[in-house]
Amino acid sequence: MGNKLTGKDLIKLGFPKNNSINIALGQINRYRKREKKESILAEAKEVLLHPEKFNGHGTWGKVAEGLVNPVQVRMHQLKTTRAPFAIFGENEIDEQAKFQLYDSLKLPISVAGALMPDAHSGYGLPIGGVLATDNAVIPYGVGVDIGCRMSLSIFDLPASFLKGKDHQLEAILKDHTKFGMYETHAIKADHEVFYRREFQDIPLLKRLLDKAYKQLGTSGGGNHFVEFGIVKIDNPLNEWKIGAGEYFAVLSHSGSRGLGANIAKHYTYLATKQCPLPKNVQHLAWLDLNTHDGQEYWLAMNLAGDYAKACHDDIHRRIAKILGKRVVVTIENHHNFAWKEIIEGKECIVHRKGATPAAEGQLGIIPGSMTAPGYIVKGKGNAESLNSASHGAGRLFSRAKCKSTFTQSEIKKVLLANDVTLIGGNIDEAPMAYKDITKVMANQSELVEVLGTFTPKIVRMDR
Repeated sequence: MGNKLTGKDLIKLGFPKNNSINIALGQINRYRKREKKESILAEAKEVLLHPEKFNGHGTWGKVAEGLVNPVQVRMHQLKTTRAPFAIFGENEIDEQAKFQLYDSLKLPISVAGALMPDAHSGYGLPIGGVLATDNAVIPYGVGVDIGCRMSLSIFDLPASFLKGKDHQLEAILKDHTKFGMYETHAIKADHEVFYRREFQDIPLLKRLLDKAYKQLGTSGGGNHFVEFGIVKIDNPLNEWKIGAGEYFAVLSHSGSRGLGANIAKHYTYLATKQCPLPKNVQHLAWLDLNTHDGQEYWLAMNLAGDYAKACHDDIHRRIAKILGKRVVVTIENHHNFAWKEIIEGKECIVHRKGATPAAEGQLGIIPGSMTAPGYIVKGKGNAESLNSASHGAGRLFSRAKCKSTFTQSEIKKVLLANDVTLIGGNIDEAPMAYKDITKVMANQSELVEVLGTFTPKIVRMDR
């Protein structure tokens, strides 16, 4: 019979002839393939006798759930009416993005939704879409780049610090920032995030720990960047210890790298298996937070968010160290994430896919493009927007459309006109690919208060 564990072995142990056998074989094949059959069977017997002991356990938690309280897999239909919603800057948003929001509002789990003025269509939820749900999390409502975020470091240095240092600052970005799939730092940094229990307790994360360690302090491809520029503070906060004026600053945009992408892929697959939906909305499949997989995704997503922050912290630490200067103000925020928040008196899961949290008094940074200013903002806590704002200017042209519309020489002209130096960057990130950020900001004046701006000067992106 060989050493391969089969369903018959589990039936012999006393497993009921139901889906718990398939779940057990799936978990063993995925995570315990290389182990001896005898030791696996001994553990399986223990799970069968005392399933309650294995609640939340990496390999066996799902099997125990299958024995005691199996997940009900059934086809879900959309409701005929939409949950309440608000759209900001409606005239600037394409119809497809609106229809994607409308579909999501008909999910049986939906409580409320909103669309930000930078919105455009995406997979599942539109980019710029905000959706509050009842005790369920939609992996594609969070997005593939979990915890993608902005981080701004302001130095107590005048804007004139940039003058005459172009080559020096370009060299710092070339040598000390890493982009794309394969670039990593020669000297790796350690971080407390790697010692989190989730990396030991969740088998998928255990396998991703090495990748996460290698990629710490690196940025992704696409629209991710690290840039030097000028911050102009108009309305300083007392705790900043700097007054109104113009300062030298660093802004970065990236997320949770391979760690987040693998988490998204794995749990999206599980969600589509557990939550069949009509074909046009299958991307909106959710995980119930009362299930093993729902709880596991929630822990993994939060870890990916903390890892994304750790990456930004490492990027800014490296740059500050090379400059030999001290950061005086840091402003940062996620824009691909889900949070537990109270909506109309009830705890909901609020998904923000390409949207910035903007609760009352909450600080954030909303970038424009490589030639347009970004905005330092303070949230107004607008309930209609589910305490959210845009995450940037939003795309006017898709990546494919950029490639057929713009040329490198056109991009060079725009960069020159705006006195911006670009290292790397592809045609699909052309400044012209984005909406007018001033219009977007005008369309969300009831969502955020502007405290200042960031103007890019030396921009580094993936090649």
